[in-house]
Amino acid sequence: MSKKIYVTTTIPYVNARPHIGFALELVQADVVARYNRLIGNETYFQTGTDENAFKNVVSAHRLEITPQELVGRNSEVFQRLSCVLNISFDNFVRTTDPAHHRSVHLFWKRLRADDVYVKEYTGLYCNGCEDFYRPKDLLNGCCPDHKTKPAQVHETNYFFRLSAYQSQLEKLLDTDELKVIPASRKNEVLSFVRSGLQDLSISRLAQRSDGWGVTVPGDDTQIVWVWFDALTNYISGLGYGKGDDWDNFWNESATKVHVIGKNVWKFHAVYWPAFLLSAGLPLPNEIMVHGFITEKGQKISKSLGGSIDPFECVDGFWADAVRYYLLRAVSPFDDGDFSTQRLKSLYNTDLANGLGNLVSRVTSLCERANLREYEYPSIISEPEGYRAAIRNYEFDKALEILWQAITRLNRDIDRARPWELLKKPDNASLKARLSAWLCDIRQVGYWLAPFLPETSKKILEILKEPVKPCEALFPRLT
Repeated sequence: MSKKIYVTTTIPYVNARPHIGFALELVQADVVARYNRLIGNETYFQTGTDENAFKNVVSAHRLEITPQELVGRNSEVFQRLSCVLNISFDNFVRTTDPAHHRSVHLFWKRLRADDVYVKEYTGLYCNGCEDFYRPKDLLNGCCPDHKTKPAQVHETNYFFRLSAYQSQLEKLLDTDELKVIPASRKNEVLSFVRSGLQDLSISRLAQRSDGWGVTVPGDDTQIVWVWFDALTNYISGLGYGKGDDWDNFWNESATKVHVIGKNVWKFHAVYWPAFLLSAGLPLPNEIMVHGFITEKGQKISKSLGGSIDPFECVDGFWADAVRYYLLRAVSPFDDGDFSTQRLKSLYNTDLANGLGNLVSRVTSLCERANLREYEYPSIISEPEGYRAAIRNYEFDKALEILWQAITRLNRDIDRARPWELLKKPDNASLKARLSAWLCDIRQVGYWLAPFLPETSKKILEILKEPVKPCEALFPRLT
């Protein structure tokens, strides 16, 4: 029976161009969306950009352009990255769109009246995270992510009564009604909740933000906190506040999956569910938390800089090869290093010598044996363990299962020595072997679609009757 699946990435700040780290999140979420479409689930996949952060204002001032110019320029680059990586998104949301502003206002007004109040306070604020820190959460007095000392801010803002939802959030997380994956991240979130939740500032003085962002409904002196604003994209992109179609994918029966980085689980697994509970709306079902991409062991970020340009990687190695590296060579949940040297090595060993060589040699043998047609099942079954691996977001394991089949097929061909059978006048046994190998390659090619969509498409086209000999899918790199 078909299900409804809603898959999202986070929406990154656009203070600078995207780096290879966000490419990881894009391809992970894309696998989830493509797999669900492949098995017949009605799927909606959203990504986009967070354009209302104050750091965008700071970057624009540095470049001597307006914030609107900056976010327009960089948002286009993020959207182009999604296209270059062949990401099958259904919607690309921008938080500067008037429709999004309207949704934020409506969502704010939907919060329980006694959950929002005004308070004067002093706190430690990290501009990089756009968030306040407790002293105990700092590392040597610095933000653990950006390595900078937070500024002390004294303001009067609107607060959300987060503390009122502590026990409810703990129960939801503990029972997996709100499921955080992997278990180590779930334990981390639970530990944070159990340590005691404090009420949360959800606005900033418009003066401090240069007026950039979404104004608080009925109070132009305050700007909605960028994270409250940004999290609302998950419903604003569906059309929240404009008719009733938005709840086609944001309802109790749809499966709602957020794919996020490990530095933002607090916002997605604690703050966002609390806002939704207050507003009386359904919660996300699963939050998949991935690690960071590193370069020579160091975290890559827009703020700290990094030399790996995802566009250059795609230009040099092709999108499917970059997708393969990110999904096979990088852990789904832990930090993983990225290097173009390792990418080239995997390209040659796994893609050129492994998959590419397999398809080329079998189709070449078919041509030499005059095998034009073969019988194959109308329903292509999933390899054993493949479904479970994807359901657990173990993308590397799912690919390993497919490559085990590729390795086995190449070994079977080496043992069978079919080129010798070509010399015999009766090659019926050879045609039987070739037909079996074609069926196995067809299975691999079909289930490769969520990971390497263009490669999968090429393989299935080649294996259509009549079988066509093919040029190298992945020409070897020297």
